[in-house]
Amino acid sequence: MKKLELLIIGAGPIGLACGIEAKKKGLDYLIIEKGVLTNSIFNYPVNMTFFSTSEKLEMADIPFMSISNKPTRPEALEYYRRIVKHYQLNINLYEKVNTLEKKEGGFVVHTSKGDYETEKLVLATGFYDLPNTMNVPGEDLSKVSHYYKEPWPYIGQKIIVVGGGNSAVDVALETWRKGAEVSMVVMKPEIDQTVKYWVLPDIENRIKEGSIKGYYNSSIKEIREKEVVLNTPEGEVTIENDFVLAMTGYKPNFELLDQLGVQLSLDEKRQPCFDDISQESNVPGLYLAGVVCGGLNTREFFIENTISHAKAIVKDIVNKKAILAKD
Repeated sequence: MKKLELLIIGAGPIGLACGIEAKKKGLDYLIIEKGVLTNSIFNYPVNMTFFSTSEKLEMADIPFMSISNKPTRPEALEYYRRIVKHYQLNINLYEKVNTLEKKEGGFVVHTSKGDYETEKLVLATGFYDLPNTMNVPGEDLSKVSHYYKEPWPYIGQKIIVVGGGNSAVDVALETWRKGAEVSMVVMKPEIDQTVKYWVLPDIENRIKEGSIKGYYNSSIKEIREKEVVLNTPEGEVTIENDFVLAMTGYKPNFELLDQLGVQLSLDEKRQPCFDDISQESNVPGLYLAGVVCGGLNTREFFIENTISHAKAIVKDIVNKKAILAKD
């Protein structure tokens, strides 16, 4: 069993930042990732543009150069690849964590490729892997997806986009512009007003003119092979449909938190318990980094405002290590 001072789960931007800080401080660390490098960003829509500017996404004193001030998915993938190469970070890709155990003096991590014993553990697992389901009949049909890559499969098709946030708006506009017949099902009375400011007027105007059909204060009741039943303020509405793209958001992997006994808030946010200064959870030696800190509250934690978690975590680990050395 390989022994480490620090094991970081997740090779997204925040996990990489933790690895960089650990390397700077001389810690024996390893980052493990169940998928590709920056797996969540890789799974973003092909043509996605970030809300944040490239400057705000920079880390570790490495400039993020992009054609415009708001970088694209390919530019972000290349930026983080170059960061890994520059710092020669220790990363194992395509290695999935199966179970976590707390033991005296640290943790045991069982993965698809082996076992590790580590003194400290960082969960930087994000929340993009587990979609929020609609829990309606027919959601398991092959025509339903909670992920979207590009518009080409939907040319000439009748599409329902569920949701009113950034992802839903991007999907609706992109598929419509490539020839899809698009309807949006939005639970609220309007499109989310926090949608990217350069996109919001576009979607509102397309709905207003009827190019995209908007069903507000509505939800899906049932999905069938060739149609979908909606609950609307006017009652049930059945419309023809080829594909349902449910942009309903995502949630963190609570299973890993539960395995180690991380306490969650009792409200609807289910926010994990952690120290605001050190990022250490209620489980000694276990640190939380990035958007996983928000639980189901995914609108307050982003790359740009959680990069600082890395320095806070490694600082706390190094300080506690120094204290033990004195004793």
